[in-house]
Amino acid sequence: MTADDFKARWAGHEPGPQDLTGEYAVLVPLVERPEGLCLLYEVRASSLDRQPGEVCFPGGRMEPGEDPVACALRETWEELAIPPEKVEVVARLDFLIHQGGFAMYPVLGVVDPDAPVVPGPAEVAEVFCVPVDWLRRNPPAVYTYDLVPNVGADFPYERIGFPQGYRWRGGKVEVPVYDWPGRPIWGLTGRITRHLMEQTP
Repeated sequence: MTADDFKARWAGHEPGPQDLTGEYAVLVPLVERPEGLCLLYEVRASSLDRQPGEVCFPGGRMEPGEDPVACALRETWEELAIPPEKVEVVARLDFLIHQGGFAMYPVLGVVDPDAPVVPGPAEVAEVFCVPVDWLRRNPPAVYTYDLVPNVGADFPYERIGFPQGYRWRGGKVEVPVYDWPGRPIWGLTGRITRHLMEQTP
């Protein structure tokens, strides 16, 4: 190979995270209700293989060639029958890289209060709204757990120059939990909610 090969491959490249196992997008839907401005949440159907019964935002895996906005709007249409034209996209929020190796891209949008909301029973058990004022008055309890490296016994420490072993770096994950009555909001959904509340004056 020559330097020109590298130039041809990387010229104009937009950097992104390395080694992702998947990319997902969710809509973070704001909607006006009689009780005020709310965030709209889903409860995942109990028949789903992954995270049945958990609270989430509408969303899913990005398809090839799809950007986060298109994915979030498509998934919202598929899960809740909210037409894309009934959602005013405000901004892409800060994304998350999960320790499982995937990226989650939240998209903030305002849903027309007259838009239909019809949960698809194959994916969504129910929907509910939480007033933004309540979320701001009731910050989540935050719990943590350790990420501990578990390196196999066959790792070649001598070959890399550390025959005595290596001090691997672990980490911590924060898990915010909002105590909305009957439907705790936690995990990635809690993290997205907390970040939005903290970053909106």
